[in-house]
Amino acid sequence: MEPPNRYPERVQATSTVDETADLVTDAMPTPPTPGSRTFARAFEDIRNGFQQQELWGHLGWQDIKQRYRRSVIGPFWITISQAVISLGLGVLYATLWNNPIQTFLPYIATGFIVWGFISGCLSEGMETFIANEGLIKQIRAPLTVYVLRTVWRQTLMFAHNIIVVVIIVAIFFPKLSQPYDLNHGVCGPDTIICHPGIGWWSLSAIPAFFLLALNACWVTLLLGIISTRYRDLPQLINSLIQLLFYMTPIVWPIDQLYGNGQRAQLAKAITPIVHLNPFYHFVQILRAPLIGQAVSIWSWVVVLGITVVGWMLALAALRNYRARVSYWV
Repeated sequence: MEPPNRYPERVQATSTVDETADLVTDAMPTPPTPGSRTFARAFEDIRNGFQQQELWGHLGWQDIKQRYRRSVIGPFWITISQAVISLGLGVLYATLWNNPIQTFLPYIATGFIVWGFISGCLSEGMETFIANEGLIKQIRAPLTVYVLRTVWRQTLMFAHNIIVVVIIVAIFFPKLSQPYDLNHGVCGPDTIICHPGIGWWSLSAIPAFFLLALNACWVTLLLGIISTRYRDLPQLINSLIQLLFYMTPIVWPIDQLYGNGQRAQLAKAITPIVHLNPFYHFVQILRAPLIGQAVSIWSWVVVLGITVVGWMLALAALRNYRARVSYWV
């Protein structure tokens, strides 16, 4: 006959310690393995991130609701603030430069909203992994989830702001639906740039926005990874965003560069510089169709080229540093 177990407590304690150690081990971030640095893992991260639409969609919407919590009209403060800025600056610059308000106000309002989406994805995209430090360390989710959360939040803000453009275009639609000159209102014999007006080609604004959102994803992913490792980069980029705003035709139209005499010489010197600015092309492919302007094929080529190159760089960064982000935040 076997003697009874005299140490049941010791066995139970050892079992509890082992279980606790297993839970701690499971909760700790998994160190990068040699097989994790592959493009297959990078594509898997992106695919799984898009599949978790409910997660990043809910997080992005909660960001907007949290910002305007206990407000009477909530997120529509975004629309009101954008309307006030567009109306005030539109009337001011139209008066200073003697431009017709019927065509200049839609131009500056649309430019402000498109630039707000681009600059928002830049500034918040660099902080996307740093801002989600708690979630990254607590749950195991693809990095793409946090990227899509940021881009979706900016998309919701853009959707609220686009209401301003719809109202302004509806008010001045009789003027914008026919050929017009941005400087003088009516196309004449001396008009250098005559815009065709709103037509069926304005539908190209739909693929243009999806292209902007696609670029916002790789910018957020790439800069987010780099900024997590080098924390000085967000400060540097944020200091340059304001300069890029004034260098890009947002509050001043490129039409003003063209003319006779000194203006013709100025156009020859500045126009090539403007066309070398990639932000001009990103703004133009979306702004121009909304207000009845033609989009140069060169702008589409530049944007598509940047999209391809940008995603190649983002995939390379995701392949090499995906597993290290949780250690850097």
